[in-house]
Amino acid sequence: MVDQQSQNSFETDDAPIVPIDFTPLGAARKRWRPPLSLAGAAVSVVLALFIGASWFVLTARSVSFTLNPPQSQLSLPGALALELGPRYLIRQGRVQARASAAGYYDFDGEFQISDAQAQNFVIELLPLPGLLDLDTGALSGVEVIADGELVGTTPLRALELAAGEHTLSLRHARYETLDTTIDITGRATTQTLSLTLQPAWATLEFNSNPPGAMVTIDGVDAGLTPLSTEVLAGEHQALVKLAAHKAWTGPLTVRAREDFALPPITLEPADGLLLLRSSPSSAAVTLDGAYQGQTPLELTLPPGGGHQLTLFLNGYEESTRNLSFGAGEESSLDITLTPILSSVRISASPADAELYIDGERRGNANQTIELLAVSHDIELRKEGYAPYSSAFVPRPGMEQELNVTLKTLAQARSEAIQPEISANGQTLKLIYPGAFVMGASRREAGRQANEVLRSVQLSKPFYLSVTEVSNAQYAAFDPAHDSGMVAGQSLSGPNQPVARVSWLDAVRYCNWLSEQQGLKPFYLLSGTEVSGVDAQSAGYRLPTEAEWEWAARVAGDPSSLLRFPWGAELPPPPNQGNYADINAGNFLGRVLMNYDDGFMVSAPVASFAANANGFFDMGGNVAEWVHDYYGAGAPTSAAEVDPLGPSSGLYHVVRGSSWAQASVTELRMSFRDYNNAARDDVGFRVARYLE
Repeated sequence: MVDQQSQNSFETDDAPIVPIDFTPLGAARKRWRPPLSLAGAAVSVVLALFIGASWFVLTARSVSFTLNPPQSQLSLPGALALELGPRYLIRQGRVQARASAAGYYDFDGEFQISDAQAQNFVIELLPLPGLLDLDTGALSGVEVIADGELVGTTPLRALELAAGEHTLSLRHARYETLDTTIDITGRATTQTLSLTLQPAWATLEFNSNPPGAMVTIDGVDAGLTPLSTEVLAGEHQALVKLAAHKAWTGPLTVRAREDFALPPITLEPADGLLLLRSSPSSAAVTLDGAYQGQTPLELTLPPGGGHQLTLFLNGYEESTRNLSFGAGEESSLDITLTPILSSVRISASPADAELYIDGERRGNANQTIELLAVSHDIELRKEGYAPYSSAFVPRPGMEQELNVTLKTLAQARSEAIQPEISANGQTLKLIYPGAFVMGASRREAGRQANEVLRSVQLSKPFYLSVTEVSNAQYAAFDPAHDSGMVAGQSLSGPNQPVARVSWLDAVRYCNWLSEQQGLKPFYLLSGTEVSGVDAQSAGYRLPTEAEWEWAARVAGDPSSLLRFPWGAELPPPPNQGNYADINAGNFLGRVLMNYDDGFMVSAPVASFAANANGFFDMGGNVAEWVHDYYGAGAPTSAAEVDPLGPSSGLYHVVRGSSWAQASVTELRMSFRDYNNAARDDVGFRVARYLE
């Protein structure tokens, strides 16, 4: 509806109506499009396809697949692939491929298409297993082993085997194993194989005279003769036995499928069996003069009579029996032997000594006793006396008497003591020492401060080696040891004294010597160190300083000790020992002028005369390690009893002069040196207590 005012306006306006341009809102932004026809649309589609195909061709890669077997069918599910003859155009990325062929396992896998222009992939299909039908004719139940694994028994049907060559082994009791190979075609193809196993036995015939004997092969009864039986190939042991007859045994060599008959076997009548016992036992037995053994004894006797059985036993009368036995007869015989006795009068002092015969107590010794005429162990015992033991043989028909006087234990021990013993080629001499005063007076020329006078009481007898330990003797303990050389002169001769050994080396040698003779070692070792000594041990050791001085200086009267090895004055007489002489003047600073002992360095042990106590080289040759730790010492008012020296220290005492020494101080027998290391002029000798 038009309002009244507007109506009035239209009515009064007489001007003509003029058309004007009208532009809808937003029309200025739209482009003009010509009308689209059907032909135009088709051209557009073709153009788009061409562009897409061109893009695919330019970005795809040429890929080929080599298939084995060649007749395999290939598909590429889900892949944008263009097949061009034998090749495909495929863009980069992972592509799934599937292949199949009759008689083969399907292939399903992925391939990576790379940026390379031409690519080839090989797809190898695995053939399906083949099927084998196997039989062994009339013989069934044969075990079949394929490639080392039991797969069943014949007849065997549809046995799956992978394509290729396989080994088959067929086994059956009493048949020879058959080994063969078979080439399986595979691809689900069924193959048939027939095999025949050969018997592994032969037929043997046994005949015996008389017949009816049991034949046993390898312990298994096979039957009675005459017998025809199958026996497996190989080595066997046959036994043919019949009651009251001797069994026949023999080896059998059987070859498969080679039948044979054994020669007739003649069985002899069986021996009789006798169980023979005697009282006492252990009597010697002869049958028809042939030795058979000792009772108790089981004897075999040929059938018939005339057999002579004889028993012998020392101290008993001979016993003889005549025997007769039937074939296969079994019996037993007990024979008591008659003893042969003799009277023996045994007298002993003291009268109450106890008598033991063969370990059995028979009362007091003074009696007459009946003894069997054999050797007896007779022993007399009494507390406080050494037992007497001896073998005694009574003589029948003779009056015999045994008189024995027992020795006290002290007497027995004294008589048992050996004045000399041996160890590793060394001789040790027994010394019964006593009391003396060690050291030297302050007024003695050459005396040192450490040579104080000390009263000593040596109460224990001891053994001391008469020579110093030689290189050869030490080599039994340490084969690698070398005593070395000085001024071009060897110290390593087998009979020269060992040198360049430490105190610990000497101690270890002593313990080794104890072990060789089964003695308890004197020195207690902890690793490579000495932790103590067993003073009660009779094992080998170094002599104590007091023992060494007694052996070196006491020449009869303990109150008058030797000053020098040869006497009281210098110089030494000729050939008194091996000291630093004119032979060593070119390399030693001090020597004894006008003295020539014939050696530049150490001499073979015992090259010079022994001292009054029978010991060699107590002065000269090499100085010697002794047991004691070194201490300066102090005068004592009371006598020291069997001293072992200080319980500890940094050094050990060295006693005696050497081939390298010539001064008054060093040549004196009281000279005391000390060290803790090896020297080329220091060795040792060994000692041990009397057990």
